[in-house]
Amino acid sequence: MPKITHCIFDMDGLLLDTERVYTEVTQEILDKYADGVKFTWDVKSKLMGRTGIESATMVVEHYKLPMSVQEYIDKSTVLHEERFPLVQPLPGVERLIRHLHAKRIPMAVATSSTRSRFELKTSRCKELFSLFEHVICGDDPGIERGKPAPDLFLAAQQRLGNPPAENCLVFEDATNGVQAGLNAKMHVVWIPDSNLLTVAGDPGSHGATVVLESMVDFDPEFFSLPGYDASGHSETIKDKDVVAP
Repeated sequence: MPKITHCIFDMDGLLLDTERVYTEVTQEILDKYADGVKFTWDVKSKLMGRTGIESATMVVEHYKLPMSVQEYIDKSTVLHEERFPLVQPLPGVERLIRHLHAKRIPMAVATSSTRSRFELKTSRCKELFSLFEHVICGDDPGIERGKPAPDLFLAAQQRLGNPPAENCLVFEDATNGVQAGLNAKMHVVWIPDSNLLTVAGDPGSHGATVVLESMVDFDPEFFSLPGYDASGHSETIKDKDVVAP
């Protein structure tokens, strides 16, 4: 298997349980303005990984909402800002991030979220996110396209010192994100929501190196990364080990 030296992580639905918030907020707006039509995973799967404007445009057009894209963004933002600060890391995330940091594996976050949204979503877990060397956001200078374009992952690669793409491992939960990682010529670990699999078809047809049910199932040694200790516990991080993103 490939020898991985650098890891790049998506955030929404992969590190943090934010996709649940997006689903809840979108459904609340549909309940009020579209007679309660259901926000299905068939539609949601096409939005995941895209920029906020792209996603909002697709929702307004698909459901023929009686509002402009900006009005939709304004309404959803109010609800998002109430809930994003409450989200928590998904199972297995803290264990892996702390382990890779302790083993000096360079890591970056590459998220389609804006910088302000990133700060809001991570407000309760700043210490965890301080373990990443870099955080690339969708509104950073030079990011012209959202996923499935590779811009975010290529920017992360550059910030990490331009390691060869074949030595970079992308972690994603969205099909658009998987394609973005492949477009960047990197290896991809896909950890999709079980609902996404019902609309995405054969998991093996999307090109990911491995497909997992949860980050808990990730085996670092499969990619020639340092393995967990015998107990499977994460290492203790001391203050001196924490670096600013």
